[in-house]
Amino acid sequence: MPDAAGDPGGARRAERPAGEPGGPLEGVKVVDLTTVVVGPICTRTLADQGAEVIKVEAPGGDILRYLAAGCRTPSMSGKFINFNRNKRAITLDIKQPGGLAALKRLIAGADVFVSNVRPAGLARAGLDPASLAALNPRLIQCGIVAFGEGGRYAGRPAYDPVIQSLSGVAGTFHRAIGEPRFVPMVMTDHITGLVAAQAIGFALYRREKTGVGEAIEVPMFEVAASFVTSEHLGAATFDPPEGPTGDARLLSPDYRPLPTMDGWITVQPNSNKQAFAFFNAIGRPELKDDPRFDSPIARTENAAEYFRLRVEGLAQRSTAEWLAIFAAADVPAARYNSIDDLLEDPHLVDVGFWQYDDHPTEGRIRRTRTPVTFAGGMRAETLPAPRLGAHTDAILAEAGYSPAEIAALRASGAAP
Repeated sequence: MPDAAGDPGGARRAERPAGEPGGPLEGVKVVDLTTVVVGPICTRTLADQGAEVIKVEAPGGDILRYLAAGCRTPSMSGKFINFNRNKRAITLDIKQPGGLAALKRLIAGADVFVSNVRPAGLARAGLDPASLAALNPRLIQCGIVAFGEGGRYAGRPAYDPVIQSLSGVAGTFHRAIGEPRFVPMVMTDHITGLVAAQAIGFALYRREKTGVGEAIEVPMFEVAASFVTSEHLGAATFDPPEGPTGDARLLSPDYRPLPTMDGWITVQPNSNKQAFAFFNAIGRPELKDDPRFDSPIARTENAAEYFRLRVEGLAQRSTAEWLAIFAAADVPAARYNSIDDLLEDPHLVDVGFWQYDDHPTEGRIRRTRTPVTFAGGMRAETLPAPRLGAHTDAILAEAGYSPAEIAALRASGAAP
């Protein structure tokens, strides 16, 4: 039977065949009160590894349902589908007492609660760490926030471009090309979401030893700043600094795919063996004895000149010719792929990276395979990204609500 929301996926997912291994997080129950990308990429990671993830949405739904271009129905954008597979969905109005009580009941029976709601909002609803620890002492609580609670920015709202601007990501472009730019994907959302999933795994491991849950704070700004400075703190690692910040190689304007006679290629010769093979390939064998380029340290100190040699040398041949030459010399190199090229990349085809499913309401869809594999077993079944409120009745019933109580919650608007 479909749920009242009209999605045919209202029942719990089918059981695995007896003896078939599941994902490493099989048996872990996650209540997901997150929206947009940073939280959903965290919970999708947990779901892909076998966790049961219950996505809790307000009556209007996650804004990502509508925010991204490309959809067949207004509430199911391609971006939402990509970030919310392997989850079930319940709609609750937690501003109403009945909706909040239902959420707390779900949390009481969960292993993990993930939220990217600001801490002040959670506290007003009685969903702060102390209250939830009293409700469920074994609960792992993960709060994804824009800024850590100990700093002056705490409580401010932010999205990925705000964090890219503040954390130095845009600043790396300024150093490289003369103007600040954003990475054209929500990179800090992705990084923070993956760090959050990692932290949850660590906390679950500790809980197995102690029997006690804990609260985790994952701040986007600090995560992104750590990411940038791990690369670019450089000589400022030392106190006092031994030189300027920044990796000159990575900040070169020529640190990019470089033009060949008919396209682009990326080549990255780091060791002496690779660099010397590159010099031979471009017809400049004398550079092997040039003190600017005869060692990794010299090439790092003269990164701008080293990159200019690449620009000049690679313009001499076609992409296909260079790929053959570098493959024979064991020099790391690859052609340039556009986003559209990825759809046909032969290696991705070989490994089955692209999967095709028939979504119960959206029709035929393309999705990515989980890149990580576990010899001990992977999640075999895949749940399609859910329509808004698709599993509300089923999830409430599993939480112990009677049919009459579920009807009352629906009639009141607490579970629309």
